[in-house]
Amino acid sequence: MVAARITVNGKETPISPAAPHTTVLDFLRERGLTGTKEGCAEGECGACSVLVARPGVHKPTDWVAVNACLVPVAALDGQEVVTSEGLATADASGTPAVLHPVQEEMAVRGGSQCGYCTPGFICSMASEYYRPDRCAHAGPAAGSDGSDGSGDSDGSEHGPNGFDLHALSGNLCRCTGYRPIRDAAFAVGMPAEDDPLARRREQSAPQPVATRYAREDSAFLRPGTLADAVRLLRERPEAVVVAGSTDWGVEVNIRSRRAGCVVAVDRLPELRTLHTGPDHIEIGAAQTLTEIERRLDGSVPLLAELFPQFASRLIRNSATLGGNLGTGSPIGDSPPVLLALEATLVLADADGEREVPLSDYFTGYRQSVRRPGELIRAVRVPLPLSPVTAFHKIAKRRFDDISSVAVAFALDIEDGTVRKARIGLGGVAATPVRALATEAALEGRPWTARTAEAAARVLRTEGTPMDDHRASAGYRSAMLGQSLLKLYARTTEAVSS
Repeated sequence: MVAARITVNGKETPISPAAPHTTVLDFLRERGLTGTKEGCAEGECGACSVLVARPGVHKPTDWVAVNACLVPVAALDGQEVVTSEGLATADASGTPAVLHPVQEEMAVRGGSQCGYCTPGFICSMASEYYRPDRCAHAGPAAGSDGSDGSGDSDGSEHGPNGFDLHALSGNLCRCTGYRPIRDAAFAVGMPAEDDPLARRREQSAPQPVATRYAREDSAFLRPGTLADAVRLLRERPEAVVVAGSTDWGVEVNIRSRRAGCVVAVDRLPELRTLHTGPDHIEIGAAQTLTEIERRLDGSVPLLAELFPQFASRLIRNSATLGGNLGTGSPIGDSPPVLLALEATLVLADADGEREVPLSDYFTGYRQSVRRPGELIRAVRVPLPLSPVTAFHKIAKRRFDDISSVAVAFALDIEDGTVRKARIGLGGVAATPVRALATEAALEGRPWTARTAEAAARVLRTEGTPMDDHRASAGYRSAMLGQSLLKLYARTTEAVSS
């Protein structure tokens, strides 16, 4: 097998002698690329952001920003990475001589003060700068609507240059303030025709390579096919399975956990499908949330409502549905939504596949029916979709936070009567749960304020909420009931308008 290698800023370099658990962040810094910083070591600050060439949605290649502090460098075997140092144009001696347009705007508009967070902001901003479907549009004239002309008047946080500020949702700055950073983001133009990173999008992204990288008593393994993966997991049932490493990376950094064997499934082609059939949509478990969001393009409204509230763009660029479900966490954001959608999971092992309703998947705190050696291959969402949906995430921060309570609704309302109700809950029990009693209180009844208020009283009693540092049990129960009243208010407002 070919030795593991990674291309950084156009130069190929061996991964050896790095340990299998070494992060991309540490690998880069050990080689003098110290623009990549460690701030939180758990994917919440963005100081470690770098660009990775990934298969594109609208072009053969997308430049995707990821948290270098979470990804093992072995996971990027055969891949291409660009750091903040690699964005500037170098002179004949190799010294950066001309700033990248993103760097230039950050400098001239005062977007950098102490500079610690700046390289991470620049890489996340560059990812959005190179987004193929970004296009300029006419923004409001300064002062014409009470705004400064630097963003959409409807609050969607897109600049007149098409820049989506949510691309920076995973980056924190503690000294400059965000206004000059926003100004820089909204000032960048479109890539020039001779921009090498823009031209790179027209060529195919690096193909995934089978990786077997071992040092001393630990190994990082990337099988080439699903058959190889399940066979390997049967031989090594103790192996830790990773996709985007957004969960395992935190364990490695914060809790110093080490695994004798890590098996990566994020590039398995069988886990990266997305297709719509006559009776369901099948989503490959290893597609990133960003890829799913862009490929579905709003066709599943409840998922479209979930994605902007799921962590940050940096995390969504790596995180997968399979990983979020595989951890079995009771506070994951996707399980309540998928429960409301009546999703099923396709589980695969060396003996074949089986399909399990998500409502039957969780058996206890971080426990499930998934057997040793079994992988989540895909998530299936049945069709047709319920027309009335909503996802309410109650958290202390608007974005990039763990929910105290998460509630997802999917209702069929015909002729003023609730014909079908599905409600998924997170953060109120040891597992994500369906609000079965509330569903029963709604179905067959008129969609009126009296019905909503009665069902809200039932919803407050669902689950077994507890007191912790995020919220009290009483607050969680109150938010459950309030979420249904909010849904009712929203649907009646839509009808009256």
